[in-house]
Amino acid sequence: MITAAVLGLSTSYFGGIGVPILPYFWPDLGFFQKKKFGKKPVRVYMDGCFDLMHYGHANALRQAKALGDELVVGVVSDEEIIANKGPPVLSMEERLVLVSGLKWVDEVIADAPYAITEKFMNSLFNEHKIDYIIHGDDPCLLPDGTDAYALAKKAGRYKQIKRTEGVSSTDIVGRILSSMRETETGSHSDTSLPEQYQKPNGYQAKESASSGAHTSHFLPTSRRIVQFSNGKGPGPDARVVYIDGAFDLFHAGHVEILKHARQLGDFLLVGIHSDQTVSECRGTHHPIMNLHERSLSVLACRYVDEVIIGAPWAVTKDMITTFNIYLVVRGTVSDSKYPPDGDVDPYAAPKSMGIFRMIESPRDTAAASVAKRIVANHDIYKKRNEKKGESEKRYYAEKKFVYGD
Repeated sequence: MITAAVLGLSTSYFGGIGVPILPYFWPDLGFFQKKKFGKKPVRVYMDGCFDLMHYGHANALRQAKALGDELVVGVVSDEEIIANKGPPVLSMEERLVLVSGLKWVDEVIADAPYAITEKFMNSLFNEHKIDYIIHGDDPCLLPDGTDAYALAKKAGRYKQIKRTEGVSSTDIVGRILSSMRETETGSHSDTSLPEQYQKPNGYQAKESASSGAHTSHFLPTSRRIVQFSNGKGPGPDARVVYIDGAFDLFHAGHVEILKHARQLGDFLLVGIHSDQTVSECRGTHHPIMNLHERSLSVLACRYVDEVIIGAPWAVTKDMITTFNIYLVVRGTVSDSKYPPDGDVDPYAAPKSMGIFRMIESPRDTAAASVAKRIVANHDIYKKRNEKKGESEKRYYAEKKFVYGD
């Protein structure tokens, strides 16, 4: 099944497996509450920095939601992150957009503390009516070496979920820094990076074990796709809106353009371009996240109903008929140049049918601009990653099987 999906089939190919669907429309955070008459809903709390939001964060929150009825998520403040881990890549506002855009999240608490203090824990239990505090099976230690969740464990109100292997914010920063190093010694110029990191034309890459290649531990499975998928297709009269792109380094701009697109119809179908297509459009060292990783990040978004994994670059009439597409849209901000120079217009077919629309992107964030923040603070992130990288290596060297997920 997974092979078929890579070739461009939609995730409904995995249909037939019942996956709960959250309703699309939500006026404010916190109103996806399951109503159980005569029984108090179980409210669970999970916190995090959620910097460089990825499918590992999404899967953690999916698991947390499964332990209760309502999921409240605490987003750690910029100040607390700086004090405990170093500067975040994304602002608090961007991280709030990303977390609130996940389909499993019911409420969000901004500026949560990094450590569960007694005062904050009492606030969770008494004001927010939290029953359990959730964290992954990987240790979360404060600078003094103590467990950040010790008080919750002592109170008997702590539950643990399985860490999602294969990705972390540290890993993504490492990939970006690694790509930057390869760009310095490679043979193809990458214009999405500042001039000092672009490769001069004709410069040949040097074979080196220290070139910075960053290996992903991610192992894609059809089961994970099913867990993230809504599991249902559109109704016969549904207005299917289609939007496509790379969706690399999934960010707040992606969430908001997907929200906008979803409001134009009844069902949002998202085409995710293959790694080869992205590389041809943006350069050899792109995408940062591979096709399956990008697909999971998009599927986790509450505004997305379905994705095409490995969507074609051009939207054809046959594709429009196959998916009964009502409207094809594209945002004004993108990492890929549009209209393309000298290339065939990928939206020629929907334009000829009168079903294409450019929509104003709510913000000017792009994957390249997120990567540039890391490049601009290269020394800070390199030092932080060297420290975090050692703990990541120890985790994989010493890891043991944990049942669950």
